[in-house]
Amino acid sequence: MTAPPASRRAPAPREGALRGRTVIVTGAGTGIGRAAAHQFADEGADVLAVGRSEGPLKETADGRTGIRVLTADVAAQDGPATIVDAALQSAGRVDVLVNNAGITRPAKLGGIDPALAREQIATNLLGPLFLAQVAVEHMREGGVIVNVTSNPPQRGWPGNSVYGATKVGLDFLTHTWARELAPSGIRVVSVAPGPTETPVLLHAGYTPQQVEARRSTSGKAIPLGRMGTPDEIAWWIVNAARPEAAYLTGAVIRVDGGTSIC
Repeated sequence: MTAPPASRRAPAPREGALRGRTVIVTGAGTGIGRAAAHQFADEGADVLAVGRSEGPLKETADGRTGIRVLTADVAAQDGPATIVDAALQSAGRVDVLVNNAGITRPAKLGGIDPALAREQIATNLLGPLFLAQVAVEHMREGGVIVNVTSNPPQRGWPGNSVYGATKVGLDFLTHTWARELAPSGIRVVSVAPGPTETPVLLHAGYTPQQVEARRSTSGKAIPLGRMGTPDEIAWWIVNAARPEAAYLTGAVIRVDGGTSIC
């Protein structure tokens, strides 16, 4: 077998390969979004950290000159345009979009509140869709969209039908956009975390005691025996967006401690 031409060989990782790139991270006030914003900034990227609460965003940006913050709701009608306009102030383009913002409002069928269901769909699915639609207008060849998703479609998730459906739907968008945008040289990837130590359940209204009980239960079902950390998930987000990952598109990268194989 002949070796591939030099232009197609996997490049060695380069320090500063993301330097100067404009990166949007939604849901950047806490958890995975904050960790991703930090790691992109540490790589030299110009990061726009987006969220609905100013206080947590300021904590994300504290001590890192490469992070700018924007208080905005991706689910609002003017949210996508507001976010992209703010990102363009840096370099007039968008290089990486991380669709991380997401909410969960657990309920079983028969007890699903219509307003809360619509809120999840707007934030988790429609928000990323319309933000990507605006952002790609300003992406060049080499641009990357990373959708942060969750559960695989083959397994049910009692009490989380709406949330799970939005995340499976976002993976479908990843597959579809990857094909649509490939001719433009823009890649699209999903990073699908398993149980991770984030405040998402507290934001959903769970008490600290309830969160701890779920943590204990989840740990027993994970082959690696523990929940993931935001930094571990963010590492995959950042590396999927690096130029060295140029042959990766349309993939769903499951970073779940083996949960999806059980």
